[in-house]
Amino acid sequence: MSEHPSIVVLDRQQSGEAANPAPEKILAGIPRARLANQYADATQQFFCGVWSSTAGKWRVQYTEHEFCVILEGRVRIESSAGERRDFRAGDAFVVPAGFQGSWEVLEPCRKWYAIFEPRAAG
Repeated sequence: MSEHPSIVVLDRQQSGEAANPAPEKILAGIPRARLANQYADATQQFFCGVWSSTAGKWRVQYTEHEFCVILEGRVRIESSAGERRDFRAGDAFVVPAGFQGSWEVLEPCRKWYAIFEPRAAG
């Protein structure tokens, strides 16, 4: 680890690489997602960047904690218990580890993400 860490400036315009949901998780549409990871700590437990997707809906099961800020578009997140939340540009929220449900992109979306995934105890 560097003795003098530097500030990392993130670029919201990066297009990243394909990061489509697994076909068996897709519930509606043909979502096309892209991921531009722009920072990872030395332990590989914290990372952040920009994610984008076209419309579609898929199942999610979080093992990580994710902080999101919607930059463009609209999304709907629904828990397996039926709690439904809609988010649009300017909204910020956290999806905690253990969350299960679905993620639906209602209008093409772009978001900042910051993820913390603790190492499994062992």
